[in-house]
Amino acid sequence: MPPFGLLHMRAWASLFGQLLRPRRAVFIREVRVHSQVAEAVLTSQLKPHQEKSHFVIKTPKGTRDLSPQQMVVREKILDMVIGCFKRHGAKRIDTPAFELKETLTEKYGEDSGLIYDLKDQGGELLSLRYDLTVPFARYLAMNKVKKMKRYHVGKVWRRESPTIVQGRYREFCQCDFDIAGQFDPMIPDAECLKIMCEILSGLELGDFIIKVNDRRILDGMFAVCGVPESKFHAICSSIDKLDKTSWKDVRHEMVVKKGLAPEVADRIGDYVQCHGGVSLIEQMFQDPRLCQNKQAREGLGDLKLLFEYLTLFGIAEKISFDLSLARGLDYYTGVIYEAVLLQTPAQAEESSNVGSVAAGGRYDGLVGMFDPKGYKVPCVGLSIGVERIFSIVEQRMKTFGQKIRTTETQVFVATPQKNFLHERLKLIAELWDAGIKAELLYKNNPKLLTQLHYCEDMGIPLVVIIGEQEMKEGIIKLRLVASREEVAIKRENLVAEIQKRLSES
Repeated sequence: MPPFGLLHMRAWASLFGQLLRPRRAVFIREVRVHSQVAEAVLTSQLKPHQEKSHFVIKTPKGTRDLSPQQMVVREKILDMVIGCFKRHGAKRIDTPAFELKETLTEKYGEDSGLIYDLKDQGGELLSLRYDLTVPFARYLAMNKVKKMKRYHVGKVWRRESPTIVQGRYREFCQCDFDIAGQFDPMIPDAECLKIMCEILSGLELGDFIIKVNDRRILDGMFAVCGVPESKFHAICSSIDKLDKTSWKDVRHEMVVKKGLAPEVADRIGDYVQCHGGVSLIEQMFQDPRLCQNKQAREGLGDLKLLFEYLTLFGIAEKISFDLSLARGLDYYTGVIYEAVLLQTPAQAEESSNVGSVAAGGRYDGLVGMFDPKGYKVPCVGLSIGVERIFSIVEQRMKTFGQKIRTTETQVFVATPQKNFLHERLKLIAELWDAGIKAELLYKNNPKLLTQLHYCEDMGIPLVVIIGEQEMKEGIIKLRLVASREEVAIKRENLVAEIQKRLSES
């Protein structure tokens, strides 16, 4: 074998390096890949914690949670409203929270942009309902109902800028009452206004006025003033803002943004600043321009008849014929109305203007838009602004420091001694079975003072106390929380005695 010299060693090293280079490259690539994977895993583990640190727990804009105290107030308002609807013979229905987008399209004029569209989830384009009126019209057409008096309470959604202090939200509750069917003129309309008065008076919100107008009078007014028919709905939407904006700003919108001639806007201004009662209706009958329009004459005739019925109902003094009332929704065809609270100067300083608290009107063509043959079912209805009313009531309760009881518990089952849980459980079961609203503390051995303090804090009127002495004597102590008086009742007479005292309170 030839000697292994330096030259040979270099040659062998070179050959060995060439053989190892591919494996070395593979090894480096593997190290890099493992490093990248490890980095990705670490990042994925850290990311949730990083995101969580930036997450803000809150309700979406324009929505809110309601506390137990708020729910008590809300339920009282709803009970009063629903009680009035039932008193007038209405039946309750419900409809889905979302509708086919096509159902809601082109029903709300300029407000159509406020509809919440939902992402396609199964081949249907859907939207959250904007109000309860259009779903009701769809319900009538789909079920071929020609006559119905219904009420509906449910949530609706609108993508508008919320002003919480004024009771305006993106998600809110509506309470609607509607009369569908062909009837003699203005009788159902008068009943709707009567219902409005009953509810607002019953809620004791203060003095109020209900503004009324008629879309036919508005359209007639626009025509005689020179508004192009193609701009009727657009100008009506501008007029609808007069309860929130000055005439100067509304005129500017009509002229600059909607292209109405200035002299036409000024003629409209002469009319929309008029309001009054039957005498104004008679005055409009004599108006040289308005009396020439057939639609306006029909609207004035119906309003005159309406005021006759309102007088018979004893509410005419609460109603004002107001030519500035427009109600911007496209589906109204006849009488329209809106209730607003009349604030004293002191009240105006204390709270913000909440706008209208109830509104409605006649919509004779809406059902026909859904019927395949275009069959029309005349309808008239009203909607109570529960959120705005709730804001007013809540603010007043805060002002006067009224305490709200959040439960309806009538009796509390207590013991002064240890190891009486079984007896308390048997006793409370007996009360529940008798239909009595009762509570106990979820502890084996609660202190008596703790139990009595709980009753006082929660406003529970009665306490039944059971202990060793009571067990021996076959009695139960009945304690009146308000007076702290205690009486002994025979065990077998306890339920009857409690029921008697509750019926007397």
